[in-house]
Amino acid sequence: MIPDDAIVIVGMGVEAPGGIETPEDFFDALAAGADLIGPLPRDRDWPIDQILALGALPGWGAVPDAGGFLDGAAEFDPQFFGLSPREAMAMDPQQRVAMRVAWRALENAGVRPDSLTGAEMGVYFGASAMEYGPRAASVNSYSGHRIAGAAMGSVSGRISHTLGIAGPSMTIDTACASSLTAIHQAAAAIRAGECDSAIAGGVCVMGSPGAFFEFSRNNALAADGRCRSYSAKADGTAWGEGAGAVILETAATARAAGHRIYGAIAGSRVNHNGAGAPIVVPSAQAQRQVIEATLRISRVDAADVDLIEGHGTGTLGDALELEALAATYGAASGAATPAAVGSVKSNAGHAQAASGVLGLIKVLQCGRNGQIVASRFADEPTTDIDWDTAGLRIPSVTQEWPARHGHRLAAVSSFGVSGTNTHLIVDMPEANRA
Repeated sequence: MIPDDAIVIVGMGVEAPGGIETPEDFFDALAAGADLIGPLPRDRDWPIDQILALGALPGWGAVPDAGGFLDGAAEFDPQFFGLSPREAMAMDPQQRVAMRVAWRALENAGVRPDSLTGAEMGVYFGASAMEYGPRAASVNSYSGHRIAGAAMGSVSGRISHTLGIAGPSMTIDTACASSLTAIHQAAAAIRAGECDSAIAGGVCVMGSPGAFFEFSRNNALAADGRCRSYSAKADGTAWGEGAGAVILETAATARAAGHRIYGAIAGSRVNHNGAGAPIVVPSAQAQRQVIEATLRISRVDAADVDLIEGHGTGTLGDALELEALAATYGAASGAATPAAVGSVKSNAGHAQAASGVLGLIKVLQCGRNGQIVASRFADEPTTDIDWDTAGLRIPSVTQEWPARHGHRLAAVSSFGVSGTNTHLIVDMPEANRA
């Protein structure tokens, strides 16, 4: 029985590459091992020829014509959200997509979005600057709307404004850990009485190809645009996009309202790598510490956690992540009953600020369906750890996930290039399985 004061997830909305717009379609694609990578978008005025030629520069790596892009990133109905077409066009598309997934998450929870005016509901959304549109210091047809249109704070602010809700509203940027950090902050705010409930999640829509230039210069892009998480053949990351939102409230509130409980946040923690190595270099020690802290606050036995949705970017950081997981979950599970490790990035690429919430929705859908989905490229796992003794495994096929004592426990990790590490443990009761 989940206690009344536990923070629970009662709704979710998602947009992912491959035209995915529902949690059910998202799960079906992952369970089928779908490759959701497509070509670079041709409708964003990106200099495609220049991008694909970067590998010819001395010291730069090749950029594949591939990534995990949202099909509907440019689609938006401004009138539905009470906006003029000019204002909507001036808005960072991350604001538009965030509004859409927040609306869908509320509907998924059985809440009428147009019934929330004045509600003490918070909005906590993760996002990073993606260089959309012309500079504000220029004369163009969007001048006058660029301040709000380009502000990262407007990602969360637009949601609050559209719904007319009066709780805390903030956009959180901890780079690739942003959405999971936002969910952590939202849960803490409800516990502290700052709001009665919250919409939390994250969004990433690439307004410019800047990330491809950066990782080309660092020779850190996968040659074929596929992120081979924890694989011996991993050769870099693959950029992607996505958005996800979850609705949080206490279990008591959910029961009183008749809301379905997908899972409870047993605990979450955030820390930083600290000084020492360059800021972009992950720390196995810091990751181990954030996992151990989350386990303590959750009062969860690490051996009972069957599924770990890892960060898994297909870069050198994977080895450090596996080291931390083996020292915590692996040590508790043992070689006889290893915990499953995977990453949605193997299907859809690295959705950056949205990656954590996409991983959480994957986990929630696995719990709802009683299955652990396969992780792509698991046929040849990395040799950076000894899988026979690590207490970890990468599932190569989708398999049944039996509950333990009426519950399924899973963990989600996100690590930011700014040095922030976020870890969350979710408890999914068997009674609420679909």
